[in-house]
Amino acid sequence: MFDLNLIPHPLTGTPFGAALDLAILIGALALGLSLLTREYGWVDRFWALAPPIFCLLVAADAGYESARLNLMTVLITLWSARLTHNYWRKGGFKLGGEDYRWIYMRKKMGELRFQLMNCTFIAFGQMLIVWLFTSPIHHVWLNRGAPLNWVDALATALFLMYWVGEAVADQQQWNFQQEKKRKIEAGEEITEPFNTTGLFAYCRHPNFFCEVSMWWVIYLFAIASTGTLLHWSIAGAIVLNLLFLGSTQLTETITLEKYPSYRDYQERVPALIPIRFKSRD
Repeated sequence: MFDLNLIPHPLTGTPFGAALDLAILIGALALGLSLLTREYGWVDRFWALAPPIFCLLVAADAGYESARLNLMTVLITLWSARLTHNYWRKGGFKLGGEDYRWIYMRKKMGELRFQLMNCTFIAFGQMLIVWLFTSPIHHVWLNRGAPLNWVDALATALFLMYWVGEAVADQQQWNFQQEKKRKIEAGEEITEPFNTTGLFAYCRHPNFFCEVSMWWVIYLFAIASTGTLLHWSIAGAIVLNLLFLGSTQLTETITLEKYPSYRDYQERVPALIPIRFKSRD
């Protein structure tokens, strides 16, 4: 079994404990690359690739004989493929393709405070969050002899539904941004600077909603394998929720600074829960 044993921890000697060691190494690599290149999107690149690797470590340890472990690995690999493709086409894997929010925060915080955050939250903290929201697979590994049941079927159906929802939202946003770019290059008037159509007519961040929902669904596999509702791995989905709430607030702060008319959109459409509010006559 792959086991780096970088630091002693309760999961030492388990495949998901090895995944924790790997997450720490990836965090160190992201930190080193950020200091070397002076851009801070490296952890975003690893974010999409790490979860299926963590799952493969666990599934391989079980000899790929656990149907539930294999199913989770396939679903999380699908998640990774969609996110990697979307990030790649936006230029995220190119040098200089870091998320605009890191650039904004660096200007707002100042160099010293931002570098302190880079050494803690950006590099190591986010990789630990990635490891944590993948952690339901550890409970499945502990109970790898348990047969598949209706909870697995429900989780699979929900996961695929949210996966398709996020893919649709990403494509709608891509199409909108490409058309906006075309209009700018052609010198045409931009009447709507941000997307309010399609899934974006029902919530302002449908991709965020689907993303967080998928990882709550992954937690259902831990319930399916153990038959109990609460495990420590629920912390992964909770922390991811909090992270996306903060990310949503930051994204909208930046958008409001660029487009004051975004305030009207905020008043008409909810942020994350896809329920369209109709105005009363």
